[in-house]
Amino acid sequence: MQIYLVGGAVRDHLLQRPILERDYVVIGATPEQLIQQGFQPVGKDFPVFLHPESKDEYALARTERKNGHGYQGFDFFTSPDISLEQDLYRRDLTINAMAMNEHGDIFDPYHGQQDLQQRILRHVSDAFIEDPLRVLRIARFAARYHAYGFTIADETLALMQRIAQSGELQHLTAERVWKETIRALAEPYADIYFQVLRDCHALKILFPEVDALFGVPQRPEYHPEIDCGVHTLMSLQQACQNDFAPIVRFAVLCHDFGKALTPADILPRHIAHEQRGIAPVKALCQRLKVPSDYQALALKVCEYHLLCHQLFTLKASTIWKLLKNLDVLRKPEQSIWFSQACLCDARGRLNFEDKVYPQVDILPQLAEQIRNFRPEIPTNIQGADIGEYLTERRTQFIRDFIADYKAELI
Repeated sequence: MQIYLVGGAVRDHLLQRPILERDYVVIGATPEQLIQQGFQPVGKDFPVFLHPESKDEYALARTERKNGHGYQGFDFFTSPDISLEQDLYRRDLTINAMAMNEHGDIFDPYHGQQDLQQRILRHVSDAFIEDPLRVLRIARFAARYHAYGFTIADETLALMQRIAQSGELQHLTAERVWKETIRALAEPYADIYFQVLRDCHALKILFPEVDALFGVPQRPEYHPEIDCGVHTLMSLQQACQNDFAPIVRFAVLCHDFGKALTPADILPRHIAHEQRGIAPVKALCQRLKVPSDYQALALKVCEYHLLCHQLFTLKASTIWKLLKNLDVLRKPEQSIWFSQACLCDARGRLNFEDKVYPQVDILPQLAEQIRNFRPEIPTNIQGADIGEYLTERRTQFIRDFIADYKAELI
């Protein structure tokens, strides 16, 4: 029996990146042998075991054969006779098809080290095309390793395009698409994930609401980059550069969906695009079973982001309505996330990347002070009049807060 560290752990070891999880492959063993040594079986489709102490995953060497649709449409075969080279052959990328023994020796039958050095994401074999999930995985790897200079090999991108054209992507479950997407949104260059999906023609299948933005023009005086899709990815880029949370990044992705629905006769203006965007945001979230908190923030950013941009010219009563819609009395994080997403929208434009945007600080400060503002209610005010009284006092508080802020700027 031989045991090798495999996959991402070997790749990240060679890249000198932190290793977050370790997976092992076991050559020349049977399930019974591992169980006798205290390993706990957990695999449903093929034998995977947890180490009795470290709880790392140990999988018996296996081969696979396509038998249906989607990423689950495979038969797996394990045997003590399956070699390490055979096991690695079924993996997606050459940089993920390396193994390392306990002495640190690298087993690299498909030249993964060379592709690491040349910064190339390249498939191991033509069997790559059998698993549609690999389109999302390679897009996610491109987002993760973009800072290292990695690009996708032309022949691999061509296979990804073939997968998109084959109809196999439609067999991916909503849960799996969202799982890959939320992981991609946490990567340093989440925008690259969506750009790669567009390059291989998968974006229009999996994220048609995003794909529809490309080619839609905007007024050049406000958006020198012109294209709505380009603006969306530039805004997402801003969210990554500022290290905002994935929930903010998702809201940024969705904030301009309504611009794809603007009537052609009023282009390049986008009157009422905020309201038009509500339906496609809901459609995307329902289709991919997006968590409710992600959907809620995305809808608020979609509908109200222009109000944040106009914060210092709004009536105090309008600002209070905005704060109520953000539910700031119960959810203090909402105003922070909302203003961060609006910052990304403001800066996600050509030549506006360094735009001063005080709203990102001022709106959460105002929200916090409103939460702590508890005016004394006169005894002669009862029932429904209490709500009206509190609204008047809060509105005046907001009016004074904004006036004081403006006075400090003079």
